[in-house]
Order: sequence, then C-alpha cells, then structure tokens
Amino acid sequence: MNHESRNIGASPRPVIRQLSEAAANRIAAGEVVERPASAVKELVENALDAGAQRVDVSYADGGKTLIRVVDDGCGMTEGDLPLALSRHATSKIDGSDLLNIHTFGFRGEALPSLGAVGRLVITSRVEGFEAAQISVSGGAIAPVRPAALNRGTVVELRDLFHATPARLKFLRSDRAEAQAIADVMRRLAMAAPHVGFTLTDVSGGERREILRADAEQGELFDALFGRLARVLGRAFADNALPIDAERDGLRLTGFAALPTYSRGAAVEQFLFVNNRPVRDKLLIGALRAAYMDVLSRDRHPAAVLYLACDPELVDVNVHPAKAEVRFRDPSLARGLIVSALRHALAGAGHRASTTVAGETLEAMRPEAPRIYQMDRPSPGAMRAAYAWQAPIFAEAPAPFAAAVAPAPEAVDYPLGAARAQLHENWIVAQTADGMVIVDQHAAHERLVYERLKRQMAENGVAAQALLIPEIVELSAAEAARLLDLAPELARLGLGIEPFGGTAVAVRETPAVLGSLSAAALLRDILDELADLGDSQRLGARIDAVLSRMACHGSVRSGRQMRVEEMNALLREMEATPNSGQCNHGRPTYVELKLAEIERLFGRR
Repeated sequence: MNHESRNIGASPRPVIRQLSEAAANRIAAGEVVERPASAVKELVENALDAGAQRVDVSYADGGKTLIRVVDDGCGMTEGDLPLALSRHATSKIDGSDLLNIHTFGFRGEALPSLGAVGRLVITSRVEGFEAAQISVSGGAIAPVRPAALNRGTVVELRDLFHATPARLKFLRSDRAEAQAIADVMRRLAMAAPHVGFTLTDVSGGERREILRADAEQGELFDALFGRLARVLGRAFADNALPIDAERDGLRLTGFAALPTYSRGAAVEQFLFVNNRPVRDKLLIGALRAAYMDVLSRDRHPAAVLYLACDPELVDVNVHPAKAEVRFRDPSLARGLIVSALRHALAGAGHRASTTVAGETLEAMRPEAPRIYQMDRPSPGAMRAAYAWQAPIFAEAPAPFAAAVAPAPEAVDYPLGAARAQLHENWIVAQTADGMVIVDQHAAHERLVYERLKRQMAENGVAAQALLIPEIVELSAAEAARLLDLAPELARLGLGIEPFGGTAVAVRETPAVLGSLSAAALLRDILDELADLGDSQRLGARIDAVLSRMACHGSVRSGRQMRVEEMNALLREMEATPNSGQCNHGRPTYVELKLAEIERLFGRR
C-alpha cells in the first residue's frame, strides 16, 4: 500500500499557528479576570505595589459597566504606559528568580488582559513629570496623550467583557457581583491596615459608600485590631484572641475568635500568606483541625491569620489568579497553625464570647415597647425602701441566712460565688459586678473531658491486639503513605505493618474505640491525607469517644448540688482550658453585668 492510499479519507493534518496578540490576551483574561471582582483585585493590588497610602474604588452595575480605581502611588511616566499594556511587562521582578517575590503582582498580565476584554483608560503622573493618559479598547491601543492629574494613577475600566460578550452570560446579578467586589476589598483592606480604602457604588448616578477603612495607626497588632473592628465589626474584635507564634522561619500572627463566637458557615475565615489573600485548602484544613476539639461539625471558626515567611519557602506562581500557594514544607505550616491556635484557645481558660450575654439579654427583653423610664433611686432612698420592705420577724431562719450571706472573697473570683441552683440544672452565682448562670451538666462535661485527655496524653492510648490481623489491600502509593505514618499511628494505638506487595496488616487498634472496621478507618485516614496533606481522623475519633465518656461521667441535669459542690465546680472551670464551651461548642455559662440587667428593667 503506497503512502497516498493510506491518506485517503484521512482528516487534514492540523497546522500549528502563532496566535495574535489580541487572542493571547483574551485567553489570558479568561484565567486572570473571571468576573468584575477579579479586575478590582488586580487593579487594587497594582496600587498597593505602587506604594499607595490611599485607594478609592468605585463601580457601577456590579462592576459590569464601570470600575474606577484611584491611588496616590508612585505613578507611571509617558514612556511607561505603553509598556504597561504589553504582556509580561512588569516592574516587580526581573525574571531571574520566580520564587523571591515580595509584591502582589509579578506576571505582567492584568492590564493587557483587561484591555483585551474591556475599554480601559489609564491616567498617571510621576512626581517631577507631566501627567499622561493611554486608552485601549478590545486590544486596540491608542497613542499616549497629555492629561491632568496631581499624583498617582487613575484606572477606569468600562464595559467589561464587551469584546467577549459570551462571558457576560456567565456573570451573576449586579447584586451578587457587587457583593463579590466588597468581599475582595475587605480582604485587601485586612492585608494592608496602614492603607486607607473606600468602596463606592455609583450605579444610576447616585453615590453609596459601601466600605470606608481609614488608615490605621500604631504597631502591627494595634493597627490590625482597629482594621478588623472596622471591617468585620466590633463583635469579632472583642471576642478574638491575638495569635503570635513562630517556628523554623514561619511566623503566624492575627486573631482567632473564641469557639462560642462560631459561625454557621465559613464566612469569617481570612488567610494571608506574606500579606497576600489566599484560599488554600491546606491552611483552611489546619484552621478546622485547630478548633476540632471545641466545635461541633456544623459550626465554623472565625479567624484572620497571617503567615509570613521567606518568599523562597512558598511558591505563589501556582495559578494566574495567585489565590493558591504551595509551601516547600506543608506540614510545617499546618502544624504551626494548629499548635498556635490550640495554645491560644487553651490560654483563654473559661472565657466565653460577649455575644452570649447579648443574645441572652435580647431573649429576655420584652417585645412591647417601654412606656416609662424609671429613675435610679439614690442610695439613701434605696436604704429606706429596704427598711420598709424588711420581714416582720426579727431573725431570718439560719439555713436561709447561711445560703444568702455575702462572701466578699468568693464574689471576687471570675465566676463568682454560687448563690442558688435552679431546676436542678442551672447554677446562679454572684460576681463583683453582676451574675453568672452556669449549665452544670455542660460545664462538668467539659471538665471531665479535659481530665480524660490529660490522662491520655500522659499515659498514651492503650492498644488492643487483634486475634487475627486485618489485611487491607491498598495501592502502592497509599500503602507507602500509611507506612510513613506508622510511628505516629502507633502512638494513637493503631499498629500497622507491611504484609507483602501493597497490602497492610492491622495488628492493633485503639482499645477505647472498641470493635471497628480497620479497613474503613484506614480509608478515612487516606482520604484526609489526600485532601489536607495530614490526617487528624484517628485522633478525632478517639477524642469523640472521650467526649462521650465525659458526657456519661459528668454531673447530670436534675441532680441537686450543695453550695460547696457548686463553688468547687466554678473554681475548677476557672482553672481548666476551654471550659467556656462544652464539647460541642455551646457556651457553658452566661455572664450578665449589673448595668445590663438594670437596662433590661428600664433603670438606665
């Protein structure tokens, strides 16, 4: 058969062609600019890289028709502007080292990508130079022309995706796109607390300020606390614990909220690597693992965490959007987050979030509006009133007097002195400036649980030998991964060893777990390793058993307690880590201040 006959009926050979610059920019835009919020992110990061101290962003129609970013950074000269619209042209790296990156941007793709899919106008001025302006529409660049501007740069992007109308069909409603822009701005505002930000919606010719975050002053933690209070609300800042830990060249700072300030979804989890906002599943998994012992599965922790390290230890060039990173030592980053957060939560002791008291008072507040306001009587008037209201008998019965007699030294404790037990479940204690209501079962459950964990840490996890080892067939990669963890699993009572080929023999299981399927447990551990790079599954299951044991071994609801028993419980709560919440993340007590109670009754 000759060569020609073999090609009869065959499709034509594909020809390799060089794409045009406009097509290449549109392809790049598909990766870099997914929606209006992506454009805002790229432009604001450029402003921060230019040293801006103030960044003002405005948008219309969810950013679809207008995005304007004004900054007071270093600016660009007339000669810089055409170069800024060229692909892979950047002032942030020289191309010799793609790991030593200290800026948000470095790829040189954002501006040409925006110019390829929208109508872009850039006006800029460098101190000592005249202002200049350049425009590009659908990839067509106009000549540079003179302009008027005091300093910095103004970037105006109109009609996003007008050059690729098919992309418009994938955008969501104006409201949803505007919400995404606000989320991006909040993250960037948290990344740079010493920079001022504003976000304004100018849709329909009206101006509506969405976000204002003036530049914060002071040292890192003071500035960050002020910024978080402004961006996330005072409630988060008041109920968050400062985090500052360092290990092997990695430093973790930020704030993590108390477990009782948990959320129904992961909406208040903000993670930064070298001040770059990221969405990294390794870090999110570490955050979840740190709270695993103090939150139920349907609740999510709130935290703002900053991981700083030498740029050589982390690769940010994983994806064009730069939202993902890859650590040289993932286990080091994960371990630092887990240990630092658990240490901070343990150090919070019995503390519970202030929102618990607020929710309690709101539940107690009458629905009908007050129609009068009582004036607080003077001390003299109060004494006179008490005298008129005194019982007619001269002496109170001894048991009653003993129960209510004030104990100044006891009320000075953080959780005060026990005064009563209500419905055989609630302990009411008096503090120096208010009262505390304790759920006796939930509080004692946490105390017993912490005691059991402490004993396990000191004595190890008892293992039970299987009469017949369970053989689990795995892939070669899965077997190698598990056997690498064999020493760590052994400390948790799970003994495994190779069994020829790719099989693993399970010879021991944790005694506290009783009868279980070793194969199912190994599969769970492998799934978690694949998802997060580390596994807490076995430890979590052991902790769950200890939690159930604590529940059965704690003071039950309905049991009457003597005053000395109640006070002993309060003192142990004050000395035990995590005692402010039960094993499921619910508060173990509510503290009400006198001023709050008086407002409830209209006295203030």
